[in-house]
Amino acid sequence: MGAGSNRRSASIEDYVRTIYGLEERGEAVTNAALSSRLEVSPSSASGMVAKLARQGLVEHVPYRGIELTSEGRLLARSVLRRHRLIETFLVSELGYTWDEVHAEADLLEHVVSDLLIERIAAKLGNPERDPHGDPIPAVDGSVEEVSTKLLEDLPAGAVGEIVRVWDTDPELLRYLAERSIGLGKRIEVVERQPFGGSIIVQIGQPPHAATHALGREIAQALSVSTR
Repeated sequence: MGAGSNRRSASIEDYVRTIYGLEERGEAVTNAALSSRLEVSPSSASGMVAKLARQGLVEHVPYRGIELTSEGRLLARSVLRRHRLIETFLVSELGYTWDEVHAEADLLEHVVSDLLIERIAAKLGNPERDPHGDPIPAVDGSVEEVSTKLLEDLPAGAVGEIVRVWDTDPELLRYLAERSIGLGKRIEVVERQPFGGSIIVQIGQPPHAATHALGREIAQALSVSTR
């Protein structure tokens, strides 16, 4: 997925990765969204998007906003491969917890060599998912797609398995970990309280399942496989 010497700048990599993340969530990619996510001024975001367009990495699609080109998507997946393998290595080999790794990977993803990344992948047995359940792109840029739904979209009575946590906020991840809400856990929607209220869920296998009332922010962060 490209030699380290031929890489784009760290800022370009950050932008395409952020655009990819918004697209992945099905969210509109706008200058305002990029400005908010990357904590830069709207004018800075607009200027960078124009630069990305000149380099053939993004295009403006009428009524849909900013979209990655095939080249931009491949670049984003290359960055994500590094990021997610680093996160996995930190948890698996260095004892980090899942709430500690995102910021570290943000720093390291731009400086590690491709050789080191492939050694890490081999050491870990070429994992397909990182500690948050995010798919790790393959060397060729392909990504394994898994059919899931956000907890927020599940009806009462739905049962499934937590397979992904979208949010990287360390406090949210610690909150989940402290309540044993994590990947691979059985989850059942017991009740959806009206008027935007909490979603009551049971985590774990009955009769030892624990009941929790989860708010919208968490319900939007958990992806569940109901197959």
